Order: sequence, then structure tokens, then C-alpha cells
Amino acid sequence: MINEYGLTFLMALVIVVVATPISIRLAKQWGAIAYPGGRHIHSRPIPRLGGLGLYAAFWITTLATQAWSENIWGLFIGSSIIVTVGIWDDIHEIRPLYKLYWQIAAASVLIFFDFSMKFISLPFIDGLINFEHLGLSAIGIILMLFWVVALVNTVNVSDGLDGLAAGICFIVAILLFWSAHRINEVPAAHLTLALAGALLGFLFFNFPPARVFMGDSGSMFLGYIIGGISIMGLLKTATILGLVFPLVVLGMPVTDLTFAIIRRKLRGQSIAMADRGHLHHRLLDAGFTQRQAVLLMYGISACFGMAAVLGAKGLWVSALVVLFLVFAILITILMRRTDKLDVFGRRHSK
Repeated sequence: MINEYGLTFLMALVIVVVATPISIRLAKQWGAIAYPGGRHIHSRPIPRLGGLGLYAAFWITTLATQAWSENIWGLFIGSSIIVTVGIWDDIHEIRPLYKLYWQIAAASVLIFFDFSMKFISLPFIDGLINFEHLGLSAIGIILMLFWVVALVNTVNVSDGLDGLAAGICFIVAILLFWSAHRINEVPAAHLTLALAGALLGFLFFNFPPARVFMGDSGSMFLGYIIGGISIMGLLKTATILGLVFPLVVLGMPVTDLTFAIIRRKLRGQSIAMADRGHLHHRLLDAGFTQRQAVLLMYGISACFGMAAVLGAKGLWVSALVVLFLVFAILITILMRRTDKLDVFGRRHSK
């Protein structure tokens, strides 16, 4: 017998399977097409409005299965703004700075719906860091804004191969469900399962070779929802799961984004300037196929998730060992000189 959680998961999966072909047709009508060339590695034009299907599946499922609280309304309004901006970017392409302004605006919506990092808990520190008691409520709000915008861009960076961002976020959603269920945060648990179901269904169309890309409408939506849910369900809880758990679960794209910022700074470029120095580019340049690279990065994400679970259970030594090993693998790949790129992502000849 399917329980309420199972129903949430299956409903989102079925809806996205129906909605994604509609989003493909809309992408073709509106001109939201990713053409080959430049940094793109696909060989034929691909519709890139898959985020619409993810958005529809997630929110229709949430509407049907959840009593809408103030927090959920905030997520809905803010994510609607971020998806609208993403759709416009998928069709017309927005300058990175303008896109950042809209990301901050969408994150700011949450302030009016009781989203704030009022307190956080950190490993190896007894008790909570309570910003309200310290008279530093503004710090909690600023951290919340930074957290959401950072996750929006972290997921956006990971969307470089067919099925990559969707698969990573599926792993993240399942692990966040485990965490929310463990601390009895029922609304957050349902939201994470709605997200997981939508992502699994979307992978039917997006796993290599992809028939549709999620586009910025999808990647920014996913980052926004993951950031919002982690605040809504975890950061308000007096446990060590709060800030550390989602951060570790997203360890691979966070590391990739950090290296990208450092790499671009060392080259004197804007941190918003795209390049071919990302983890997935290096794997492809090392001879992996798209599918092999995606599956390897799923495995790396799962290892980060394992470390997060071990840490949540208080097994910090084991968690740190896993993190050390997986970071060693990541840094080795990111610093590896290939036939096409040096360690800073610059092209060179043999």
C-alpha cells in the first residue's frame, strides 16, 4: 500500500512525464533552443525549456498534497519569479549581472514569509549560534539571501552535461528527505519527495542522449527550491543537520564552483564568464563519454551524501575520511592538465 510520501513521489513523477513533452513543444514555438557550437558539446539543436515541466510537476503535486503554509507560499512566489527569469533567459539570454539582480530579488521575497537563518548549529560546537538572541537578526537574513542565491548558481554551474544537474539534484532531494523525515519535518519531507519524483521523471527525457535540457528555468528553480527547503525544514531545527548537511550533500558542485571562481580570478576574468574548465569538461577531455562522465559524477555526489549521513549520525571521523578521499579525487581531476586545457582552463597546444 502506498503511503502519503509514496503518493507525493509518484504524483510528481507522473505529472512531469506528461508536462515535459508540452514544455518541449513550447520551447520550439518560443525559440528556446540550444544550438551546437561554442562551449556546447551536443551535436544537434535541443529544446531547453524543461524547467517548465519540473516547475509544473512540483507545484501541482504540492498543491494537491499539502496544506499551504506561509513558508510554502513564499517558496511558490519566489520560485515563480526565478522560473520566469529563467524562461526569459532561455529564450533571449540575459546578461549575468541582470540575472544576479533577479536572483537576489527572488530570494528577498522569502524575507516576507518568515524565512531567515535565525540560528544555526555547527559541528564540534555545543549549542546554537542564535542571531536573534545576539541582536543580530539582520545577519540571519543576509545569510539566508546568500545561501539561496549561492545554491541557485551552484546548481546552474552543474548543468553542463545531459542528465547531470537533474541526477545530482535527485540525489540531493532524496538525502534531504531522509534528513527531514529523521527530524520529523513533515512538510519539508513532502516537498523534497515532490522534487525527487519530478526529477526522476524528467531524467527519462534528459539522461544522455537528452531530448530536452532543463535550461536556466530548471537549474535556477532547482537551486532555489533546494535552498528554500533546507532553510524551511532543517535550519530551523536545533540539530547539527542544519547548515552542514545540505552543504556537504552539494559538495561536488560547490567544489566545482569554488574552483571556477578561483580559476577566473587568477586569469583576471569576471567570475561570471563561462569557460571550459569545469569538472565535466575535464572528464570529457580526459576521454570519458558523456554517459560515463555523468555516472561518475553521480557516484561522487553519492559519496558526498554518504559523508553527510555519517556526519548526521555523529560519525564524524568516518565522514571526514570519506570527504578527504572524495575531495582528493575531485581536486586531482580539476587540477589535471589535459590535451586541451591547462589547470586554469586555458587552451594550449601540445
